[in-house]
Amino acid sequence: MERPRMTAFSQVRGPRGRVSDRLSLVPSMVSLEPAKEAFPIDFSRFLDQTDGVARSEQLFDLLSAFALQYGCPWIAYSTHPADPIPKSVPRTPALRSYPDEWQEHYIQMGYHRIDPIIKKSRKQLGAFRWSEVYNDVNTTEVERRFFDEAATFGLKSGISVPLHGLGIDFAIMSFARKTCRELHYKTITYLQLAAFHFHLRAAQVVNSRCKWKASDLSLREKECILWAARGKSSWDIGVILGISENTVNYHMKNVLRKLDVTSRTVAAVKATTLGIIEL
Repeated sequence: MERPRMTAFSQVRGPRGRVSDRLSLVPSMVSLEPAKEAFPIDFSRFLDQTDGVARSEQLFDLLSAFALQYGCPWIAYSTHPADPIPKSVPRTPALRSYPDEWQEHYIQMGYHRIDPIIKKSRKQLGAFRWSEVYNDVNTTEVERRFFDEAATFGLKSGISVPLHGLGIDFAIMSFARKTCRELHYKTITYLQLAAFHFHLRAAQVVNSRCKWKASDLSLREKECILWAARGKSSWDIGVILGISENTVNYHMKNVLRKLDVTSRTVAAVKATTLGIIEL
């Protein structure tokens, strides 16, 4: 029998055995909240406030205040690998304001391995409601339980905005609510625009820091990462540059540290993006 469609998450027992309050099952078109008409003024103020901000945490605080005006007291920004890595160590969201209890439960349950929001965001380009994922026929019972348990911690509805770029990773900005009432389509568009702006500004902050670190790269370090980007091994690079393999590894270790990355592949991508090398 086909599962009945719902706009909110089903009644479940919470992680400590308690039963959550019955959530609203009002059809989505009825539960949509009207978009706030003052958005152009609010968004313009948000843009002005973020101008010149040099710290991601400050940008996050400003976005949190903006989202709160639209009934979203909790937001989260996280980065993820483009390809799923089920057994990898969980990546803690770079910035998040979710309830501490839910964050602890998320980690304890290892939900980074089955998080349906991350799964959806890998292939999604635009913002989506959590209820859309919950009601999708391809969503598993385990994934639905993820949403049900989130609701018991107060995150009863929300939207997520996938933020894809040219790098090997992608980011997700999520906006969560205490109510089951769905956001209006226009409001989702407004929040999506704000998320895009935050993502771009945060990337500029990170890139500016990387450029500062990259300025410390020596000529030899630049040569090593250039040849590494062209697919050469440490031994190959040593032969090309007339130095030992151990010396190449020493220079590459410095490159990874200065670019704040953990692999040569990521270092090569970042060095190319920042204009340090040209392939």
